[in-house]
Amino acid sequence: MLYSNKDLKKLILPLVLEQFLAILVGMVDTVMISGVGEAAVSGVSLVDNINILVINITAAMATGGAVVAGHFLGQKDSESAGKAAWQLILFSSAASVVIFLMLVAFHRPLLYAIFGNVEAEVMSSAVTYLLITAISIVPLAVYNSCAALFRAMNGAKTTLMISILMNAINVVGNAILIFGAGMGVAGAAIATTVSRTVAAIAIFGMMFQTDRQIHIKGRVDWHINVRLIKKILYIGIPNGVENSLFQLGKILLLSLISTFGTYAMAANAVCNTLAGFNILPGQAIGLALVSVAAVCIGAGDFEQARYYTKKLMLIAVISIAALSVVLIGFSPWIMKVYHLSPETEQLAIQVVRYHAVLAMLIWVSSFTLPNTLRAAGDVVWTMFIAIGSMWVFRIGASYVFHNNFHMGLLGVWVAMTIDWAFRSICYCLRYRGHKWEKFFR
Repeated sequence: MLYSNKDLKKLILPLVLEQFLAILVGMVDTVMISGVGEAAVSGVSLVDNINILVINITAAMATGGAVVAGHFLGQKDSESAGKAAWQLILFSSAASVVIFLMLVAFHRPLLYAIFGNVEAEVMSSAVTYLLITAISIVPLAVYNSCAALFRAMNGAKTTLMISILMNAINVVGNAILIFGAGMGVAGAAIATTVSRTVAAIAIFGMMFQTDRQIHIKGRVDWHINVRLIKKILYIGIPNGVENSLFQLGKILLLSLISTFGTYAMAANAVCNTLAGFNILPGQAIGLALVSVAAVCIGAGDFEQARYYTKKLMLIAVISIAALSVVLIGFSPWIMKVYHLSPETEQLAIQVVRYHAVLAMLIWVSSFTLPNTLRAAGDVVWTMFIAIGSMWVFRIGASYVFHNNFHMGLLGVWVAMTIDWAFRSICYCLRYRGHKWEKFFR
């Protein structure tokens, strides 16, 4: 076996802790910002969705690089893995610079085009947060690339340590700048930007350590290696298009949610944070599965790829179910820390409980399973399924539920789970066959 239980534990546990830390700090951020007011929470939430859209582009490149590097590791070719690593960092950095410049140049038209109907105070918070956090796009691209490479070589413990550093800086910075200096939303944005930059510098420096399976010392070449970039983009572009259009769809839904009122926007922001906590194990195991499956497929062993897929999915289902039970039972008490109005709190509890039930049933097969298909190079098919399902079911059904049934925010979340169900059916049918095994090259 390519991975023992000890190897899997070494990979998965740090990833779970890292994801938990990110969600926990996100919750702390929201709580801290909520002290400034619901308009601040709403403004930051709106921009976070734009930032996620941008981050997904670089994260997709990172996934492509991790898969290519994993294939080389499966073939015992560390030299090529190192060269692919440097090309990933170089290309993703250049792409993120272009994105940063475009975002800063067109931030106001972008915000007004998407969220033009929001209150002036919400828009003011959104502009401030977007301009400052945009500075962190390039460092975050470097961090995501390096972190994906560390996961490919089973170095998740390292990414956990750096994540602890990054989030500690963020929380302390928030406390000092939001409350101590009274900077409000600007303080939260500065803390986020500084923490991401420090993390990027730290993990990039570690990529030069020659005792690692993948390192870039002696492999820094400022010329684009077309062959390696094509391999990375073959995985990265469909994955990036999928993730970007997925996030764009979520942003369009925010435009719909913004018409429900500030209370619904605040409830949605809180629910997004708690929902992220709910599916945390699935996301962590999904990251692990990309690395594990890529190495197995690189070694030409699809039987082991299937074995580890089933094993990791089972762990994810059990973990998500346990967290769902906690959220269903304790959501009224959890909401108290957000200082929400009674109307906002009641709506948030209803949405969180609904999400918890559906997450334990169909989330893993919708989002964790397709990572094995992507690791094999079956990225175009998964892209079309994800995009089609998103726009037909999640977006289309949201407007139907709003216009015809007046379901408000809950209707948007119900439409989301219909999207999950369709994806789950498609991915399970694809995985049961063998066509996806023929994409590796």
